[in-house]
Amino acid sequence: MSRTLRRSCTACYKYKHSCDLRTPRCSRCIKRNVPCVYANQPLTVSDDSGSTIAPNYSTALTSYRFPGLDPFDSYPQTRLPRERVQRLIHSFLHKIAFQYYPLDLSATTNPFLISWWPLALGDPALFHVSLQTACLDEELLAQKGFQASEILMTDSVSLLRRKIEDQSLAVQDGTMNSVITLAAIEFGKGNVDIAGMHVNGVKKLVTLRGGITAVRQTSPLTARMISWVSMLVMGHPQFDTQDDAGIGDGIPSTPEYQYASSTDTLEDGVVDFVHFVNDNVEYSVRDVFIRLRNVFQRARHIPFPPTHLHDLTCFVIHRLLLSAPSYSTEPNSQTPPSIPSCITECVRYATIIYMFIIHGPTYYSHAVILHTMVMRFVQHLKLLDLAPHVHSSLDVWFVAIGMVASTGTDPAHYQWFLERARMVAGALNLRSWSDATNKVKSVLWFDIPQGDAIFRPHLDAIFSDATDISVHRLDLAVCVSSSSAREGLSRIAQLSDAYT
Repeated sequence: MSRTLRRSCTACYKYKHSCDLRTPRCSRCIKRNVPCVYANQPLTVSDDSGSTIAPNYSTALTSYRFPGLDPFDSYPQTRLPRERVQRLIHSFLHKIAFQYYPLDLSATTNPFLISWWPLALGDPALFHVSLQTACLDEELLAQKGFQASEILMTDSVSLLRRKIEDQSLAVQDGTMNSVITLAAIEFGKGNVDIAGMHVNGVKKLVTLRGGITAVRQTSPLTARMISWVSMLVMGHPQFDTQDDAGIGDGIPSTPEYQYASSTDTLEDGVVDFVHFVNDNVEYSVRDVFIRLRNVFQRARHIPFPPTHLHDLTCFVIHRLLLSAPSYSTEPNSQTPPSIPSCITECVRYATIIYMFIIHGPTYYSHAVILHTMVMRFVQHLKLLDLAPHVHSSLDVWFVAIGMVASTGTDPAHYQWFLERARMVAGALNLRSWSDATNKVKSVLWFDIPQGDAIFRPHLDAIFSDATDISVHRLDLAVCVSSSSAREGLSRIAQLSDAYT
């Protein structure tokens, strides 16, 4: 028997009933008291769960052979040729799912495979949106236009409008997943207004569900993606954070963060910047910085799950941006800023940038918001120079982060950070990249496999006369050019009423 992508149990499939996918038996099979056989084993169910698994079906995508798709199996119809649809399905399952969620490269646990895709097979709108992500990737590589993805976009919007008109369908996970993904797609195309409308729409759906905390309790992937992507698209947080005890509706921290001390900063010995931070950094930023530092120190000895890194990054960036003063540039100000305010803002934006660096792009490129953070960071470092201060490891950490974050995106900023790094190295009598590395790691450092590879070329550059340096480039994920702007304008009218 050929392989199948069918998600429902055999009994529900046979009688063309909707299956709720419960394990070990779906509710319909329980009611009828019949065996509940799943063609595809639910990947979150253990072997002793009691569910019956049909023999000879492999659920591991690594052993899945795409051409064997069951011709009698059903998935939502599209206007694209069947062969093209099957190719896009293959691309989504084997490539896009791992690009969107690189924190989990296992086919048996990646949430886009075990959570998102089963929903898409039963939700025409989400199915179209999912194919669209694969189609855009394919068309970008081919450089022959975006005809197929525009067909999918038109149909996605049409299908979504029908769902949103029914509140019971509007608040489904599949609906919210579709809306936030369309926001990212439109933002990548340069259709900022449409992207913002999608974000505002999904926020209304979250409210109907009882808040982001309520969504997370039943749909962690949906809640994570909405909170993260909405921030990337809008350039600032769209949801509040919970307090340090995990109370309130908002983005939660992690157990590691909650249990971390906000006062003990000397676990690895006395370092030269600790008292300076304690005396000059405002509490809202200092508390996050110290807790984060202690979390990372403990993570050297205790395993730190990838999902926890994602949750911690999302929480920390939200917390720091929400507590930031209203951003404005005052280049003509005659009054030099105070040391505490400058240091506070430098630590704030350096920490945000560092979290983006170690986290990497997830769901969607963070290049735009990262560039904004770098510009703010540069401004506050320049303001800091207006008042005298003694250089420390903190300054080495600042310039290292700035060099990494501006790589490949802003040559002017990179050169500025490089020159500043050489000045700081001279002031601290640093002789080699290893001296600089020790300083950087003494401030705030999380051990990731590619960590040294990301920072080493930039630290080498400080002590080199070369001007063209081969470096590890950060998040340069391709955004779709705005070649479809005209089509985007026609969608504004369709969307303006959909979320009201």
